[in-house]
Amino acid sequence: MTEYKCFNCHKTIAPNYIKKKVRCIYCGYKIIFKTRSQPSTVLAR
Repeated sequence: MTEYKCFNCHKTIAPNYIKKKVRCIYCGYKIIFKTRSQPSTVLAR
């Protein structure tokens, strides 16, 4: 299951709420990000 979090208060937001409005239901912040299940690695050359 996909998990979304608020960039401001870091609380988890249900995916079905994101379809209605792209705002945090707790603090009203507009930036929400999707958490990753595993960290990604960036390789430098």
